[in-house]
Amino acid sequence: QVQLVESGGGLVQTGGSLRLSCTASGRSFVGYAMGWFRQAPGKEREFVVAISWSGSSTDYADSVKGRFTISRDNAKNTVFLRMNSLKPEDTAVYYCAGAAGQVGSTLMRSPRRYNYWGQGTQVTVSS
Repeated sequence: QVQLVESGGGLVQTGGSLRLSCTASGRSFVGYAMGWFRQAPGKEREFVVAISWSGSSTDYADSVKGRFTISRDNAKNTVFLRMNSLKPEDTAVYYCAGAAGQVGSTLMRSPRRYNYWGQGTQVTVSS
């Protein structure tokens, strides 16, 4: 059984930082790209960032570029999302997801492309 488990969410003030983690178990994710999405109340799930298996390719949404950094440790089956300079509009449930595909393509920005999902972790940024 495939599991993606996120952690690291919480409440932070505007300008603060958080680091999210997503650990995979139950199958091999060799070759899989990993992505982070977020969903605020009443809004659709939106793409945040994706990283290729090797880590050499990343793709960031414009809204987080320069503030968020994705990385991965394949030996530990873990993906990280470092979030700096957080804003109230970053408040959402953050989900990690896994998919086969080429990071940087429009397709890989769509939630429908991803086969595996975590349960989500809440990030709340207070003003």
